[in-house]
Amino acid sequence: MGNSRIMTASSVSRRLLALLIASTLSTALPADTAPAGGPAAASSVEVVHCAHLLDPAAGKLLGESTLVVENGRIKELRDGAVDPKPYADAASTAGASFRYVNLLQQTCMPGLIDTHTHLTNETSPTLYSDQFRWNEADYAIRSTVYARRTLLAGFTSVRNVGDNAYDSVALRNAINAGVVPGPRIFSAGVPIGTTGGHADPTDGYRSDLAGHPGPDDGIINSPEDAWKAVRQHYKNGVDLIKIMPSGGVLDESASADNAQMTIEEIKAVVAAAHDYGFTVAAHAHGAEAIRRAVLGGVDSIEHGTFMDDADMKLMKEHGTWYVPTIIAGKYVQEMAGKPGYYPPQVAAKAKLVGPIIQATAGKAYRAGVKIAFGTDAAVYPHGQNAKEFEYMVQAGMPPMFALQAATTHAAELLHKPDELGRIAVGRRADVIAVPGNPLDDITAMQRVSFVMKDGVVYKFDGQPEHL
Repeated sequence: MGNSRIMTASSVSRRLLALLIASTLSTALPADTAPAGGPAAASSVEVVHCAHLLDPAAGKLLGESTLVVENGRIKELRDGAVDPKPYADAASTAGASFRYVNLLQQTCMPGLIDTHTHLTNETSPTLYSDQFRWNEADYAIRSTVYARRTLLAGFTSVRNVGDNAYDSVALRNAINAGVVPGPRIFSAGVPIGTTGGHADPTDGYRSDLAGHPGPDDGIINSPEDAWKAVRQHYKNGVDLIKIMPSGGVLDESASADNAQMTIEEIKAVVAAAHDYGFTVAAHAHGAEAIRRAVLGGVDSIEHGTFMDDADMKLMKEHGTWYVPTIIAGKYVQEMAGKPGYYPPQVAAKAKLVGPIIQATAGKAYRAGVKIAFGTDAAVYPHGQNAKEFEYMVQAGMPPMFALQAATTHAAELLHKPDELGRIAVGRRADVIAVPGNPLDDITAMQRVSFVMKDGVVYKFDGQPEHL
């Protein structure tokens, strides 16, 4: 929905250097703790005792359960309570750290996955003017704060589908290196689109500043350009590709839904992306743009506001995923009612899209379209991602389905079904907990009390740790 590329074109290397500088400003951790955002300590054991355990793969809420975590992986998963003393004794003998975590009033579940974020920007009434005043370092430092908020909200993995200058690639690397805390990031780098379209970072600029962005900037106007752009993305270290085949809300052009890429251009992007092992996410509000994207072979449709029955049928036939981002539609609609928050043309588009997107999501669910959880974080303030669960349920999706969308479904979209989205022996120890039963009250997902990523506890009893 939002075009996160709001800055003038600048050197990628300068932006990456800025993020590295920001990373060094992170508070150092005690020597006996695992790096924030990085792998678990070399030798650690945690016993986590849960009142309930959500198994999204089985679609069941299990009873009292105990997880034994060793060196960042689930080593044991046992029914009921387990005496932690033998584990503590064994850890002591082996020279490993030990921790017992009592979550007897909590429901445990896999770490959540948001498949549509923009961690290097955030909504603001000064968003459109900040780009002419802020330096690259301003955005880089703020991105580390947004990543931390996202992790503390229970989202241990995200798909970052668009940034300014491959800065989310650098943020991903900093998190993986344990320099700053944050979710596991799968980055698309800059989005790919056409001249003047939703991906064009110079929309709304005066002519002497706009220049002529090309494939190196993600702007294409032919199948040949598409191949060059994807190859440049590969060179710059992305994990997937994001395209903009329709208009959008937050750019300064006139249309939210017109088709902006040809089928030939989309097919070329997809062919190149699949050659390099990338999936392709397609921002698409309009029905024609959705049709072209699905026929072009994309892996997911993002937003899908004006999706029609024919689009839904086509998506089912092709196995195309749908990522609704209801919260983004609701937020822009609300902000459009505040004078001066958006430029007039943006406010007009927000008022058009906002009231429709939730109903479309409900209709797509009833039609049997595959749905993965995504929010368009940055269009609304980071850290509020879990409100999407409430909106999904309001749209007619059962609570269990909404939770599956953010776990097993999202893991499948990421092509990580054997690594993420479930709590099982041998898997990464990404575990969160909420008070009560989210199947009875889905708003419990907005009150995450415990967060563990790769065996490192970042939040316990509602309070941050190791941050």
